[in-house]
Parts: sequence; C-alpha cells; structure tokens
Amino acid sequence: MERALYGPGGFFRRERPADHFRTSVHASALFAGAVAELLARVDTVLGHPGRLDFVDMAAGAGELAAGVLAALPPALAGRVRVHAVERAARPDGLDPRVTWCDQPPRGARGLLFANEWLDNVPLPVAAPSPDGRLRYVEVRRGDGEERLGAPVTGEDLRWLERWWPLDGRAGAERRAEVGRSREEAWRRAAGSLAEGYAVAVDYGHLAAERPPLGTLTGYRDGRQAVAVPDGSMDLTAHVAMDALPGTLTTQRAALHALGVHGTRPPLALATRDPAAYVRALTTATEAAELTAPGALGDFLWLTTPTPALPTPLLPT
Repeated sequence: MERALYGPGGFFRRERPADHFRTSVHASALFAGAVAELLARVDTVLGHPGRLDFVDMAAGAGELAAGVLAALPPALAGRVRVHAVERAARPDGLDPRVTWCDQPPRGARGLLFANEWLDNVPLPVAAPSPDGRLRYVEVRRGDGEERLGAPVTGEDLRWLERWWPLDGRAGAERRAEVGRSREEAWRRAAGSLAEGYAVAVDYGHLAAERPPLGTLTGYRDGRQAVAVPDGSMDLTAHVAMDALPGTLTTQRAALHALGVHGTRPPLALATRDPAAYVRALTTATEAAELTAPGALGDFLWLTTPTPALPTPLLPT
C-alpha cells in the first residue's frame, strides 16, 4: 500500500486526487470558508500571535490551502503562514504565499488540518486463519489476490485486542484493519505543533460499529474498484477514529457551529431580488450537501489540542 500510493510512480505521486474522487473541499468553497473561520477561532485562543500557521495535511493540489487564504480577512491573512504538506510536486499556479513541503513544519503555532488524509495512511489487514490465529492478509500486486501470511504479534496484536477484537474461530468471516499506523501518524502530525489544534476529518467508525469485513477498497476515475496495489488507483480504508487522541464530532455539527447551514432562503426574496435569491439558494444547496446525514455530514471531525489547551473549538 505504501509503495502503490507513495513510492516511485505511486498513485499520489503522479495523479491529481480531484480527478479520481470528490471531497468536501471540491464540493463547495463553503468548506474552505468554514476552515478559515476555525483558524480565526484558533487565533483568538492563542492570543493573536504575530505569526499564525495553517498546515494543510495531504494538500492534494493545494485547493484547501488557497481557499482558506482567500476566505481570511486581509488583516488576519497578513499574519498567516500557510504550509501545504504533500508528497507530490508543487502544482503550477498555486498562490505563492503557500509553502509546499513533504512534512509538517516543526514548531508551528496555529491549526493543522487533515482532510481525508488518515484514510490513505497505509495499514495492514488481519484475519483469523483455520487454526484460530490472527494472521496478516498478504496481497499480490498484479491482481489483488489475497492469502494469509504470518501471525499478527506484538504491538499490532495489542492494538487489535484493544480497538478491534476479532472472532478467532476457524472459518469465521471476519477481518480488521490494524489502525496502529494511523494512530502513530496522527500523534506525529499533532506533535509537530508547538501550540494549537490538530483537526482530522475523515470517514470513520467507532468500536460499537466496526465493519465485520473491513473497509479497504480502491477508487479509480471516480469509481470504486477492487483494491489492487499496483499504483493505478487510490487505496483507502475508513479510520478507527476513537483510537486516536482527541474529541469527536460529526461534520454536520462542526460546520453548523462554524456557520454553514443548508437553510433555504425565503421565497419572498425571489420576488424582491431574484439574483440574490439564486445566490442564496446555491449557497444553501452546497451547505446541505456538506452537512447531509448519511453522506458528507456523517464524516467525523477529530480535534487534538497541543498542549492541553482549555478552550474547546467544536461541539462534542
């Protein structure tokens, strides 16, 4: 998975994510506006420092980084330093105020925001073998055919026992994605901040509702595909969000708290100012998509303060 996504010629090294899947960033500029509002609230909590950092993890083509800069009031934008963290090359035409880097900067003060990053952090898959032992699932690079390999031991086994216990009976059709690598990646990312908040947004699950067969899948050209680690597709798995340090809320609740609502404008506005009505209706439609139950609104937002800052950013 690491090689297929990030190795030489890997999917994220040569492809624009927006060409293959659509995230909240691509759905509406309202999302970047909400993140800009979140950054402004972090600025207030930190006492309006002379320099405020915004770190965009897994920045893709820099759409969120540029959108946040555009949405900030000029006085705040003048104090903000934007860091787009991505392993691919810097795209042409990106706002020159955006610094492009392959690792989050150490010692930043502000907001680190990771939209749909953790689902692409590579991880192993485990399943019970006929002898009842949990074993790693091995996959053939060319066609995705699977087999059971070595027993799961050590920290991976302890992670499963704590966060995703499997029925080890022979023949049990169960499998799990070992999220320890995501937990470690998130601790490193959040730990890069000297002071501020790290927020991860992703599709995920909690202990009471772990998917019995896991979620690992592929996406190519906007369509779901069998997960083959050949570099031709996005490989993604939902995130065990409750295994990560921080507090959780839904995207619907988070965006509502940041001022994004899907309320339709009054019909009277259509008579009084038809152009304003159309603009308001477009905004309401985009907000409704971002907050829709059963879709983007069910994404989970994880907030991790560094250090233990007393002010909650979002409702829990």
